[in-house]
This record gives sequence, structure tokens and C-alpha cells, in this order.
Amino acid sequence: MTSSQREAYAAARTISPTLHTYFARHREEAVRRGQGRLAPLPNAETIEAIVDAAFWASLRREEGFSPRISLAFLSWEEAGHPLTLERLLPLSPGVLTRVSPAVERPGVHLGIWRGPDGLCVWGTTRTIPVLCFVLEVAAPGLLVVKHHSGEARKFVNVAVLEGDRIKVVDERASSRPECPALLTSLLGFDSPASWVQSVNAMVQLAVSMRAHGRGGSLLVVPAGTESWRESILQPIHYAVSPPFCELADLSRLTLGRTEELGPTIAALAGLTGVDGAVVLTNRYELLGFGAKIARRRGRPQVEQVTLTEPVENDTPVLVHPEQLGGTRHLSAAQFIQDQRDAVALVASQDGRFTVFEWSPCENMVHAHRLDVLLL
Repeated sequence: MTSSQREAYAAARTISPTLHTYFARHREEAVRRGQGRLAPLPNAETIEAIVDAAFWASLRREEGFSPRISLAFLSWEEAGHPLTLERLLPLSPGVLTRVSPAVERPGVHLGIWRGPDGLCVWGTTRTIPVLCFVLEVAAPGLLVVKHHSGEARKFVNVAVLEGDRIKVVDERASSRPECPALLTSLLGFDSPASWVQSVNAMVQLAVSMRAHGRGGSLLVVPAGTESWRESILQPIHYAVSPPFCELADLSRLTLGRTEELGPTIAALAGLTGVDGAVVLTNRYELLGFGAKIARRRGRPQVEQVTLTEPVENDTPVLVHPEQLGGTRHLSAAQFIQDQRDAVALVASQDGRFTVFEWSPCENMVHAHRLDVLLL
């Protein structure tokens, strides 16, 4: 079935002018800064066609599997070490579904460019230029628009489309007074040179604990303090003694390079799959896992939190913590209300990810929904 015969994906037409404007503005800014080797700028019609084909491909199955594809708009001349096909393939849901098993591994992109008969698939690449338009099929009906930031393995999420729902990431969210450092790094709009080392490792932990799909909680407490124990049932099921310091040591020695921290990050994130919470200091010293959170003696039960999401037109709302995902979120919110110098990260089994911090401005717990930045 050709694109003219199948039903159009309405969200593709709705979002394409916004995405074109975004990429055009950032490209102009990069040119003014003297940035070299920039990706080509797709027009709105090109963006619409790529999004439409990817959406319908996401709803198909190939040998029982849903496709997971990353599409990058660039010519083979602009790619690094391209794998080029002898014959160009038309950009269609059927083609994308059939070739998806070849490019489902992280870091591999299908190259999309203009051919004699319209947009086509020319091959694959692992290397793309700065500001390259990338569209990832994350799940059936779930698409993520992002671009390469210029740093190794660093992408910036621009928008998330899930069915008829469109979420455009708010670039100004990092300037909000209650914005946590983790959110600032995830947004990726600041120069990587300005990142706080520990926050960069925390980003990797957040991504990894969400990826295992079991759900989990991570409590980050100030190093050298003991007051956090007043909010944990004693004894901790799996207390660690002495503290496990491999991640702390590696973060200092490797300057936070992902490839160096990867195995240790994965091991620590895996502990969040155990019932209970992982307790980690802000120096990345592991104190225990399987910890059960309890209300601190003399402190009130948490009843409401402020909920925000770093997307355009988002309005803060007051909700009961259980509305965010159940008892795991309720206990994390209670912990932050009682331990206001701590941070709690909570991953749900369905992929939602929330960071809880105490907000002095609001005098209450603030819940930041960050899953749009982790897809």
C-alpha cells in the first residue's frame, strides 16, 4: 500500500512544522558559533513523511517482533563509514518493518535521503553529524524525535509522539528555579563542559534502572550523614559494609566516560530491581539495597506533591503521590518530605520515570516526570 492509499498519521502533519522550526533555529545558532559538519535540514514535508512511515511501521510485526528502528536523515556522503545498499529502498512501513531486525541494536541508524522517486533508505550508519534529525521507533505507536549533540553517544530528545499525543520537550525547563541538576543534564541544552560530574553518572544510572523494566527506587542521600536511617526500617535487608565505592572511584578516575562506567552502572542499577530501595550517597557510595521506607517518627503523612513534566505548555498540578504509580511513589515522596536534603529516583515497570526532590519555593515535595527525556 502506498502512502497515498493508506490513512495519514495526523500527528505527523501537526508536529512537522514545529520540528522544522526547531531544527532550523538550532542550525542557525550552530552556524553563528562556527560549528562545523552540520547535518542537512529537513523541510516540514520530509519530516512528515518520515514520521508517517515510521508510525505505521511501528504497528506492524516482523516474525512476531515489534520493530525498533532508528531513522537518520542524511546522505551517505555525510555518514561515517556507511553501509550502502546497491539498490535504494522506498521509505515505506513495509520496508522499514522488514529491515528492522538488522538495525535494532543501539547506535545503528537507517539512512534516509532523497532518491529519484522520493525519500528512500540507502543503508545504515553508526556515525551521524551534529543536529542530524533522528526518529526512533521505541514501541508500537511510540516515536521519539532527537538529534545528535556532537558528543559521543549523546542525543537530545526533542519530542515524543504516542498515538495522537504529542509532547515537545521544553528547552526552557532547565531555567526553572526548582529544576534539579539531573533534569538539566538530561535536557542536554547546556554545554557538556558545564555538566557536574556526579550528575552525568546519575543520568546513566537513571537510564539503566529504567531499562531493566522491573521498576525500582534509588535514594540519594548526603555522604557522611546518618539521619536518613530514621526513614528506613531497620535492619536493612541487604546492608553493605563497608560501603561499595567502585562507582565513586571510577567516576573520579574516568571523568564519567560512559564506556568506562557502563558495567558498574548496570550492576548498581540492577539492584533497584530487588524489592525495596537502593541507598546511595551523593558521592556514589552504595550503602545498601532492599531498603524499606517508613515515615519518620513525628512527621506527617505526605498528602500532595507538585507534579511537572519538562514539556511545552505543561502546567504544575497537585496530586496524591499514589496517583503517580502506586506505593513505590508514595514511599519515595514520604522519604523526601522527611529527608529534605535527599533525592529519590523511581522507575515504573511501564517506563515512567520520576525524580522527587524537596522544593523550598513551594515548601513541598516536587515530582519531576522525566520519561520523555529517557526514551
